[in-house]
Formats: sequence, structure tokens, C-alpha cells
Amino acid sequence: MEVQQFYYDNKIVKKFVYATILWGVVGTLVGLLLAFMFIFPNLTDGISWLSFGRLRPLHTNAVIFAFVGNATFAGIYYSSQRLLKARMFSDALSNINFWGWQLIIVGAALTLPFGFTTSKEYAELEWPFDIAIAAIWVVFGWNLIGTILKRRQRHLYVALWFYLATFITVAVLHIFNSLELPVSALKSYSVYAGVQDALVQWWYGHNAVAFFLTTPFLGLMYYFVPKAANRPVYSYRLSIVHFWSLIFIYIWAGPHHLLYTALPEWAQNLGVAFSVMLIMPSWGGMINGLLTLRGAWDKVRTDPVLKFMVVAITGYGMATFEGPMLSLKNVNAIGHFTDWIIGHVHVGALAWNGFLAFGMIYWLIPKLFKTRLHSVGMANMHFWIGTLGIIMYALPMYVAGFTQASMWKQFNPDGTLVYGNFLETVTEIMPMYWMRAIGGTLYVVGILVMVYNIIATVRSGSSVTDELAEAPALTRVSKRRVAGEAFHTWLERRPVQLTVLATIAILIGGIVQIIPTIMVKSNIPTISSVQPYTPLELEGRDIYIREGCNACHSQMIRPFRSEVERYGEYSKAGEFVYDHPFLWGSKRTGPDLHRIGKKYSDNWHLNHMYDPQSTSPGSIMPAYQWLIRSELDKSLTEKKMQVMVKLGVPYSEEDITNAQQSMLEQGAQIEENLYTDPDFAESYEADKQAGGEGFVEMKNREIVALIAYLQRLGTDIKVDTEGEEVTFKN
Repeated sequence: MEVQQFYYDNKIVKKFVYATILWGVVGTLVGLLLAFMFIFPNLTDGISWLSFGRLRPLHTNAVIFAFVGNATFAGIYYSSQRLLKARMFSDALSNINFWGWQLIIVGAALTLPFGFTTSKEYAELEWPFDIAIAAIWVVFGWNLIGTILKRRQRHLYVALWFYLATFITVAVLHIFNSLELPVSALKSYSVYAGVQDALVQWWYGHNAVAFFLTTPFLGLMYYFVPKAANRPVYSYRLSIVHFWSLIFIYIWAGPHHLLYTALPEWAQNLGVAFSVMLIMPSWGGMINGLLTLRGAWDKVRTDPVLKFMVVAITGYGMATFEGPMLSLKNVNAIGHFTDWIIGHVHVGALAWNGFLAFGMIYWLIPKLFKTRLHSVGMANMHFWIGTLGIIMYALPMYVAGFTQASMWKQFNPDGTLVYGNFLETVTEIMPMYWMRAIGGTLYVVGILVMVYNIIATVRSGSSVTDELAEAPALTRVSKRRVAGEAFHTWLERRPVQLTVLATIAILIGGIVQIIPTIMVKSNIPTISSVQPYTPLELEGRDIYIREGCNACHSQMIRPFRSEVERYGEYSKAGEFVYDHPFLWGSKRTGPDLHRIGKKYSDNWHLNHMYDPQSTSPGSIMPAYQWLIRSELDKSLTEKKMQVMVKLGVPYSEEDITNAQQSMLEQGAQIEENLYTDPDFAESYEADKQAGGEGFVEMKNREIVALIAYLQRLGTDIKVDTEGEEVTFKN
């Protein structure tokens, strides 16, 4: 048998490991800054690009796509070559994958803080980046599949099944969720609206967690845990059941993020059913990972790599138990919109993704540099500091979540809310925010300890060279199943068939849920009184999106007595038919805004944005003073309306032609309303005198557009308070 010599490409692995460490530091530092902004809301006072709403998507994107994404690529590029006994298909594609991904991350870091965002959870980057992500993802898949086709190892190991499923599913999710029509170079509108947009987004959002943060890391678990423990995987059969059941069931679970919303009931119930089923394959994978360490527990006590991996797998088990529980409607009614969800998400991110990445890095670096880890003691210190950080982060968030839910739902004997002022619930959980910030600080300190340890390790090692390997050439065999050969054993040597079956498995759930919601009009009943936003309101909505207001405020009143009493009539599907994108939100740091229209005066809104504590003592909302000073850019208004027409919003040619005049008239009316406050009139005149030729009339400022939008929210329907029916405006 011919034995071939070849070289593994370790240089690309080194690049991705370095990027993982860099973006891990950046992403967690931004997250820590955000945690302290809950305690000191004016920490970045007056700096628009450092405001909470703009930094929050930067944090999530940096952690998910920069830190975890680079760790995924590092692990896949290292393990795939060794599992396939082949160098990566193309060094050029490997480097395009690396540098293209880093450019996208840098682009995100440059655009998100300046308000260029779609507002869609985990998919905030604007359309040029969506195209770039798709292109680089194809490069990655091309390289992976090319390597599989030129492999010297006939059967595909379980880790490779997860890598293939990751590539296919992320591509499908990203493309369909990112369908949008551009308005300008960095502005677009989702092709979906309202309920449809919400379903597609959370089909993507939940499965971004499933297929970007989970399936590739399960593949890494199946490779690196056995390698670090020097033990075989506990159960081959369990890995088969784990893989196929997980990728089939996961794709259905997205609607559990939308329980009790305006989403059709049948879609919600499907999401619940499959979410509950998810616990079985998820825990099957956790059990397979932990039992792989059977007979190696003595090594776990001394080896920091295995310590990180054990806590990572345990964190995966905790998060994947909690997820199905949160999908139960009675539990979701308590947890949704609260800080419980923040704690849940961070158990997955900090423990499962973070600790598995750290364990992989501690294992990889000495091998890549042909040396020993600089300090096992420092790695153990990192482990204990990081573990304590996770506990101090997650537990306070669980307490905060239960506290919020309890306070929101309490009634007095006379039927009034015990805590009618939303701020009372915020004040109560401030100690929990302090503990969260301390926990986050510990986690970041642990990462910095790792950075020092890795730098010292690299310096003590030899220069990175490609690693010589040898393996027999792969001989041709019949494509047919051999007598007595199990179907899955046959499938493991047929990568094309395996990929086709995996694709079918992940497409079924998406097709069953999404197609009827988009194609069957009766699923989204229309309301005749609901009209498109005026040009000024449309501009105000874009400012709301730019500032990330949906990160702290929901626009979805659920049909609970407590919510209807607090906010007003529950939200109807037909009210969102012109919302491109939807803005239902997923967290209530502040109150729901769907019925905020006409509840307060224009002056109240101006003062609230200028100095939130002046109107709402104890508020942790930061000031948005630049909105009061900045001139509203109206240059794209007509183009925005034309794009909306293409998306089905019924603006007439006259509406578009008269857009500028319409904005002036509505802005002038708001300006007049503001003048009713003598204090405002006095300060406005002083501002006018001080502004000289650069003075911008109030009716042309951004704050006026935002006020126009806020005053419109929830006013298209009118509730008959004498009866139970909803009547609509003529």
C-alpha cells in the first residue's frame, strides 16, 4: 500500500487562534463596559457612538462572530486535517477565509457604533456585510468540502458531520434572514414585515445559537475532549442519535422566542413541542462528552484543559435543559423580557463557548509551538477565576429575572398594580447589576491571565512550521453497501449523500413553519385603520433603530392582565404589517412602548431624551442629547418610501412627491407643541441666539422625528373600554 507524505497547515490554525484571543478580549471588555452602564448610565455621557444602544450589538457580534467564530475556524482547520489525513484543500482559500472574516469584524466595529444597523438580533450588520459574510462562508465551505473529497481517511468521524451541518444550515439561515432591499450603501429594509419578519428572525436567531454556537462546538467537543483525555468517545451509537435528532429538531424551535405574541398560535405550539423534545438529543450529547472522561477523572483534577472542558460541557447541559423549560408557556410567561434570559444566554456563552474555546487554546498552543504550557498554575487560576465569574454573573441575573416577573405581575386587592411605576422594578434589582458587573470583571481578568500565559508559551516555543504527516492513499471501493455493512457506516464514507440528508433534515422544519406564515394571508389578519408611517414618522423610526432603543424597550404587549393594565390593549398581528423590520424587542430594561403614543406630551419626550432622570427619577436610561442638537437628514426620505412601496407599503406617488412638505408641516406642529412649555421656549430662543448662522430650527431636528414616531405608536386602533371588543379608527 502506497504511503504518502504531506504537511498539515498549522499556520492558518495559529492565525485563527490569535484572532480568537484578540476578539475574546475585545468582546468581553465591551460587554463589561455595558454591564457598568447599567450602574452608571451616563458613563459615556454625550458620546453617541459609545451609547448603550449602539454598543450592545457590537458586543454580541464581537462575542458570537469574532470570538466564537474564530475559535470555530481554528478548531475546524486543525481537526479536519487530522481527521481526513489531508492538508486543507487550498491555502489560498484558507487565507481568504481568515482575512475576509477579520475584515468583516473590523467593518462591524466601524459601523455598528455609528448606528448602521438593521436592528435584527445577531444579524445587525447591513446588507454589504451580509453579502460579504455569505461569500466568505462559501469560501470556508468550499475549502472544507474540497478537503473531504481529497481525504485519505475513508470514514468521516462524528466531528465532521457536525461541521458539514454547520456549513449548510448557517448558509441557509443567513441568506433567508438577510433578504433586504437597499436604500443606500449602509441602509436597507427587511423584505419581511411584522409577524413574518419576527418568525424569520427568530428562526434565524434561535438557530444561529444552534448552528453557529452549538453544532460546530459539539464537533470540537467530539474531537478535542477525547484527544485531551486520551480516551475514545463513550458511544458511537449515541453520537449518531445525537447528531441526526439534534439537527432535525433544533430547526423547529425558533417560535418559542415569540410565545404570547401576535405570532399565530399554531406556530407557537410547534415551537414549544419541538423545543421540549430538544432536551433529549442535547443531553445525549452532554452525556456522551462527560462519559468520554470515564477513567480519566484523576487527570481532570490536575489538567486545566480538561477542567475547562468539563465545565463547558456541564454549561452546555445546563443551558440546553433551561432552554426547553423556558419554552413551556407557563415558564416563558415568567422569564421572557426579564434578566433571566440574560443569565441563560451567558451560561451558554461564558461556560459552553468560552470555556471550551479556552480549553482548546490551552491544548493547541503547546502543540503548535512544540513546547510546554508556560504555567499550569496560571491556567488553573484562570479556570477558577472564570468559573467564579460565571457564577457571579448568572445567579444574580436569575434572581433579577424572577424579581422582575414577580413585581410586574402583582396586584392590590382593588385590582390595581402594586408596582404601577416600572422604575420600582428597576430600582429593586440594582444590587443584582452590581454583582453581574463584578462577575463580568472576574471573567475578563481570567482572560487577561490567559493572554499572558499564551504569550509566554509562544515565546518559549519554536517557530511555527507545517507539520509533516503520512498516510496511505485512499483506494477506490464500491459505492454500494457491503454485505453486513450498517447503513450509517456506509453513509460515513459517502459525504455527498450525508450532506444531502443533513440538508433535508434541516429544511423540513423551516419550510413547515415559514412558508404558511408568509404565503397564507389569513395567518396575518389586516386592520383597515392601520396606515403607513408618515415620512417624518418613518425617519423617526429609523433614528429609533439607529440608537438601538429596541435593545431595552419592547413593542409587544402580551395578553396578560398585568401587561394590559400596565401598558394598554394587547398587540395585534395586523398592527405590524408595515413594520420593516419588526421591533418587538426581547428585553425590558425599560417599559414596553407599543401604546406609548399620546400618553405623554411632546415636551415630556424631549425632556426624557435630554435628561431621563428629570422625568423619571431613578431611571438608568442614558441621555440622548445629540438628538436635540442634530439636524435631521431628509435626503433619503423619498428613496426610503420608494423602497417601502416595493415591499408592499401603500405610499402613493403624491405621498412621495410631497414628503418634504409633509415633514415640515408635522415638524412645525410638534415644534408648536413644544412651545407650550415656557421653559422650553426660553431655552430654545437662547439656543437660537447662540447658534448664529449654524442654528437648526427645532422642526428640522432629529428629536422631532423621534417624537413623531413615538407619538404614533399604538394609536392606529382604539379600544372600547366599556366592552371587550376592539374598534378601529375610520
